[in-house]
Amino acid sequence: MADSPGRYHLLLESGGRPVAHGWWDDEATARRKLIRWVGEFGAMPGARITLTDEESGEQLTEWPEDA
Repeated sequence: MADSPGRYHLLLESGGRPVAHGWWDDEATARRKLIRWVGEFGAMPGARITLTDEESGEQLTEWPEDA
C-alpha cells in the first residue's frame, strides 16, 4: 500500500483547470511553497492557488484572496 502524498495540498489552477499539485506533511513548508508559487505563477492568466488540509477538508488559504 502506498503512503499518502501528504496532509497539506497545494493546487494551482488557471482558468478553472488544474495546472500543478503539491503535497506536504508539514503545514509551514506548504505555506512557504504557496508564497513561492505566487511569485512563480501569480502572473499566469486566471491563476488561483489554494492550500487545503486534506485531513480535515478545510481550505486554509487561497490566492488571490478575492478569488
